[in-house]
Amino acid sequence: MMSLSHAIGTVAMPPKWSLGYHQCRWSYDSSEKVLKVVRTFREKGIPCDVIWMDIDYMDGFRCFTFDSNRFPDPKSMADDLHSIGCKSIWMLDPGIKKEKGYFVYESGSETDVWIKKADDSPFIGEVWPGDCVFPDFTCERTRTWWASLVKDFVSNGVDGIWNDMNEPAVFKTTTKTMPESNIHRGDADIGGVQNHSYYHNVYGMLMARSTYEGMAMSNTDKRPFVLTRAGFIGSQRYAATWTGDNLSNWEHMHMSLPMVLQLGLSGQPLSGPDIGGFAGNATPKLFGRWMGVGALFPFSRGHSETGSIDHEPWSFGEECEEVCRLALLRRYRLLPHIYTLFYLSHKKGAPVAAPLFFADSQDPELRKIETSFLLGPLLICASTSPEKGAHECAHKLPKGVWSRFDFGDSHPDLPVMYLQGGAILPVGLPIKHVGEASLEDDLSLIVSLDENGKAEGVLFEDAGDGYGFTQENYLLTYYVAQVHSSVVSVKVLKTEGSWNRPKRNLNISILLGGGAMISSHGVDGEELHITMPSGSEVSNLVATSELELKKRLEMISPIPDIDEPSGQEGAELSKIPIDLKSGDWLLKVVPWIGGRIISMTHLPTDSQWLHSRIEINGYEEYSGTEYRSAGCTEEYKVVRRYLEHSGEEESISLEGDIGGGLVLQRHISILKDNPKIVQINSSIQARNVGAGSGGFSRLVCLRVHPTFTLLHPTEVVVAFTAINGSKQECSPESGEVTLEGDLRPNGEWMLVDKCAGVSLVNTFDPSQVSKCLVHWGTGDLNMELWSEERPVSKDTPLTICHQYELRQTC
Repeated sequence: MMSLSHAIGTVAMPPKWSLGYHQCRWSYDSSEKVLKVVRTFREKGIPCDVIWMDIDYMDGFRCFTFDSNRFPDPKSMADDLHSIGCKSIWMLDPGIKKEKGYFVYESGSETDVWIKKADDSPFIGEVWPGDCVFPDFTCERTRTWWASLVKDFVSNGVDGIWNDMNEPAVFKTTTKTMPESNIHRGDADIGGVQNHSYYHNVYGMLMARSTYEGMAMSNTDKRPFVLTRAGFIGSQRYAATWTGDNLSNWEHMHMSLPMVLQLGLSGQPLSGPDIGGFAGNATPKLFGRWMGVGALFPFSRGHSETGSIDHEPWSFGEECEEVCRLALLRRYRLLPHIYTLFYLSHKKGAPVAAPLFFADSQDPELRKIETSFLLGPLLICASTSPEKGAHECAHKLPKGVWSRFDFGDSHPDLPVMYLQGGAILPVGLPIKHVGEASLEDDLSLIVSLDENGKAEGVLFEDAGDGYGFTQENYLLTYYVAQVHSSVVSVKVLKTEGSWNRPKRNLNISILLGGGAMISSHGVDGEELHITMPSGSEVSNLVATSELELKKRLEMISPIPDIDEPSGQEGAELSKIPIDLKSGDWLLKVVPWIGGRIISMTHLPTDSQWLHSRIEINGYEEYSGTEYRSAGCTEEYKVVRRYLEHSGEEESISLEGDIGGGLVLQRHISILKDNPKIVQINSSIQARNVGAGSGGFSRLVCLRVHPTFTLLHPTEVVVAFTAINGSKQECSPESGEVTLEGDLRPNGEWMLVDKCAGVSLVNTFDPSQVSKCLVHWGTGDLNMELWSEERPVSKDTPLTICHQYELRQTC
């Protein structure tokens, strides 16, 4: 790792506050909401240092702007946050709205910073604001221009910047990015003028570099903090990295551990996932378990998408809230150690979180373990299984002494911690944010002696921000412990840096095994002596400790297996999907999350046509034109259920309350007289529209949104005859296509798999469908049916009736 760091550089020393917990969500859409979230953390005693602003804060998604109604005074909001010990981080994307009069677009055009097409005109691609142009960060002129914008932006009280969508992401394209033929006018020392295929992989890193340099210009006494979604080897010099938009499920929780470790092995030590999962609805147990391990990742941030249930630590019931509180208090106690690891990583290039085989490279079995990792000599053993907590799992330990310990906080849903023999671990007080800590606070050292009765450890301390540490304005202390005649001496071996040692108490805990320890107290800087207990006394202490741990775990209320707290919409994943099986089809329906169909298997061909997880995608329906509007996450009631073996048609009728006196009804059936066909009849109906509305509801649109799996993604098209009689095909290269008026399919369109020789045919009544939409994803496809958009009354529901059938293609 040190050789790699010599080649690519080491991580920029992060400000200490950035190693606290970060709370983020796409939908903190006003200053009032942001402040309410942070104040709730303080009221509930849950540690947190940072709140994040997604694109909600912008004026029409224009970067470097603020919505004047929802964020009228960002500097005042930032001051309010700072007064309660919280920093704020704000998103900036590379897509700049192409709009005359918008100051960023105008100045960029004047400076000639945009990526070009082959004809020398700026490339235009659609992102959140609509049509956008994109800065060419391969050019020094562009990076200087961007950095100056960042410098001015930071004056609004911005503490850090989040670079998202910087692959760069572009909507309505098969590749999800810009054409490889686009032209960059790069600096001569990195390749000069080249097409996008040459620079694509470094685009995100160069944007992060520009952002970092702009923040550095804004205040030379503060260390910049930047988070980037896209990066390249060497990105750690400018930004932290998160693992991207994940899902709220156990598989993605498990995947987050090896992903963080692999980033560390690639030279990026400052990384972590979206704790709890970005897309979909976490369950209480999943969220609490994920927080338990996520609180010990180098970068610790919870994040979730708009439209999902709330994902703050208190959103999942009291048991989960307590686990989150314990997990984050544990992180903050370990911050002196974590901060020291980052200093060592900055100086030498060592990973902060390392795979288990780093403790014993000769043991091949350690290379297979994905649920444990090292923070220096500290071993974290987690469980990513919903059935077992970490205390119930057998942990493979490296050779040597490994002593289990905790802070009196052991819990079935928290990881188990071990300290390697020969190590001294510095820990601090349980604080709620980094600003609460003082150098004069009590310091604790946890000591795990090796087979020879020795241990050593190191603690780095400085101002927590700025660059004084580069001028030796810091204190680096090397502690040692050793047994002589049953007495352990603990002392300072040596120090580095110009700082004097703070006057503070020192607490020493010597681990004995089995969670047992003995403690002593003194003054930091003075040599302490602790008499070790006899062998029989150690045995008694260990037995007592293990018994107390057992009793504690038995008394604790674990996070319940139910999957949503009362009052929350969403899933109860312990429930079993309902099967509809007849003729050619086997469907699986989950009423408790949007009444969605999560599986659609064609039995004769044994082919699965829906791309889905329980909590997202599959076949779902919305009640508005916006993506994932009401209807797709609510709990539906089963109104009727008919079974084929009872002589009825295999079918189910569902009903979900979508608010405002409206319900979304859905009848799913496999036709008795034609079992090759799946039929779905859906409607939005008014049950109890409020007074003053004239009996009519809000504007609604019934939007059918199936996500189909592409068995052969390069060999598929959507084919149909339009109402005007023309033959039409939409291929993946078409991107997103909207079909309206006479260009709509004339009651039938089909997903044609040329390789398999089959077509999934969707038939419908054109009078019920005002628009059809085709959206190609990576390995999946949406074929949407939209009703007209209008209010409904009890007498005028919106209805779409349609069918699916698999046919052989000639």
